[in-house]
Amino acid sequence: MNIQITSRKFRAKDSLKSYITKSLKSLEKLNDQILDVDVILSFTHIKDSIKTVEINAQIPGKLLSVSSSTDDFKKSVIDARNKLERQLRKEKTKKLAKTR
Repeated sequence: MNIQITSRKFRAKDSLKSYITKSLKSLEKLNDQILDVDVILSFTHIKDSIKTVEINAQIPGKLLSVSSSTDDFKKSVIDARNKLERQLRKEKTKKLAKTR
């Protein structure tokens, strides 16, 4: 799995990048066919300090996309990762249903 992290209009700390990488690597247990993962970090409202995380995961034949906005990047990463995990489980269920 290739993970690309992009931060818009700011420089993300290495600790945040390693946290994101570690969190997303655990998704390989659900689906080992994840090809690429693009993570985009941005501020939605600078005054309100709302932080947005978008995750786009490429699997064979599909692009899964999730996003989450909270007041902290780590919370946003956790929320987006959980949404992506649900989508991966759903795809796995569909794939298993087709083979039966």
